[in-house]
Amino acid sequence: MDQKQQLLLDATRRLIRRGAYPNLAKLLAKTHPADIAHLFRYLELKEQRILFNLIEDAEKSAYVLAELDHVVGAQLLEQLDKETITEVLQEMSSDDAADIIGYMPDELADEILDIMHDEDSEEIEHLLQYDEDSAGGIMSTEIFSLSEDLMVKDAIQAIQQAGDVEMVFYLYVVNEAGQLVGVLSLRQLLTVPPSKKLSDIMTRDVLSVRTDMDQEEVARVVEKYNILAVPVVDEMNNLKGIITVDDIIDVIRQEATEDIYKMAGASEEELLYGYKSFKIARLRLPWLLVNLFGGVITGYLMWLFKVTLKEVIALISFIPVITGMGGNVGGQSATIMVRGFATGRIDFTMMRQVFFKEVRVGLIMGSVCGCTVGLVAWLWHGNPYLGVVVGMAMVVAMAVASTMGVLAPAAFKKLGIDPAIASTPFVQTANDITGILIYFATATAFISFLR
Repeated sequence: MDQKQQLLLDATRRLIRRGAYPNLAKLLAKTHPADIAHLFRYLELKEQRILFNLIEDAEKSAYVLAELDHVVGAQLLEQLDKETITEVLQEMSSDDAADIIGYMPDELADEILDIMHDEDSEEIEHLLQYDEDSAGGIMSTEIFSLSEDLMVKDAIQAIQQAGDVEMVFYLYVVNEAGQLVGVLSLRQLLTVPPSKKLSDIMTRDVLSVRTDMDQEEVARVVEKYNILAVPVVDEMNNLKGIITVDDIIDVIRQEATEDIYKMAGASEEELLYGYKSFKIARLRLPWLLVNLFGGVITGYLMWLFKVTLKEVIALISFIPVITGMGGNVGGQSATIMVRGFATGRIDFTMMRQVFFKEVRVGLIMGSVCGCTVGLVAWLWHGNPYLGVVVGMAMVVAMAVASTMGVLAPAAFKKLGIDPAIASTPFVQTANDITGILIYFATATAFISFLR
């Protein structure tokens, strides 16, 4: 947080604490909506509600909501009367309004849609039919299109008279049936004779996405082709909406946040619960229980090798090192795989190359770490054979961990399970078990040299 934002946050908290709401309202009136939205990250729910209620302009409130997580926006609106909620939502773009309404209780959402203008409610209801993570769910229906039979001069006049539509990066051309048939840029339109028809100058090979395409796939299309917007069509190629680059930025941020939550064994649902500890704990516990189960198995394996451990008590010194390094290496490989699947940089056609690459990396890192820890074991306990056992176990454990980090996400992906959810706890648990098994099996094999 920069100094300006920190000063604004301190002033906001101080005014809320004093109950100086008129002064706070004046401060908010002078503050950019994006800066106000940034404040919400550092405020508790009660403070957020006070702050939001003090924004007097509906348009400004709509701007702030558009910058917030939709679940937070829904929570803030629920405290207001239905007329005010409707007024704010009507100032928002239809896709943002639909996303926020989607997080409201069904009864309240229905009442809001009934109050809205018919045109606005129809657009939002239309968007709510699509999956929220699909192209249809994030598109804006406020699009500008032109008929292919128009002449250039008429098209320019239509643009000048256009009302509240999404940013005109590209001009999409449709036929009489509303099907997308072409695209052209503003520059093209302004540099050709006014009497030309659009059908004569438009590009017919139009890059588009289907309404049911996953939002991550849409983001990849925009990134791959370096475009500022992409049209959305249905199965009949009818133009339904448009997704702009600012929508894509939101998608990338959302998906990245979601993956981080999942890999940590947490959930974005926690935002719904605020500071309700028991409900949040319920969301996190399943993944911790997976690790707990793995820890019990690890303990059981150590019990099975109790004779080996009893005879060479020095082995206990390196248990944390073996399990910890295996978990770290496996976590690195799993992260690479999960992110690769998410961005499209890795698919099943590349599995062979990725697998052997990670195994080689694991062996190289294992050899370096194995030699290091083996030397430490020798110098510490004065037994060169202990150094050999620890070093060998480290090499094998890290190579196996790298393998596990590749295979586990791939297996979950193949089974239709999100790798980001299941990979990390599974890989950590599996590496703890295999690491201990490899370590004590190696020590048992060399027990006569270790006594």
